[in-house]
Amino acid sequence: MPIKAFISLLERMRNRMRKDVLDKKKLGEIVRFIVVGGLATAIQYGIYLLMLLWLQPLLSNTIGYFVSFTFNYIASTHYTFRVKSTAKRGLGFVFSHIVNYFLQTLTLHAFLMLGLDKKIAMIPMFAICVPINFVLVRFFLHRK
Repeated sequence: MPIKAFISLLERMRNRMRKDVLDKKKLGEIVRFIVVGGLATAIQYGIYLLMLLWLQPLLSNTIGYFVSFTFNYIASTHYTFRVKSTAKRGLGFVFSHIVNYFLQTLTLHAFLMLGLDKKIAMIPMFAICVPINFVLVRFFLHRK
């Protein structure tokens, strides 16, 4: 995807999120997403830090990501978006997280290459990837 198209996509997602904040129901989803996402992020980051004792950062992130993914799916369907778990929603959730996983891997690698310490390189990565993941997950879980 060319940089210009990617920037355009991010701008559309940002504009959509601004519109969503004005809707009270969607604002509730955003608050619940922050709670569930915060817990999932803490799980992922905790496992990442633990795995760094034995493994390199990208592999540590992969393990943490897949553990937090399981928690995230259950909590997102039942609590955040309050939708029934279906095969179609599950596949959409998996797809959105595949996109998010690769985005996380690329940004983590970039921050490590820029010289950030491996223990903190995930913090700016989360700042970039979490909002994008919210839009992707919301899109797929609200599809009928």
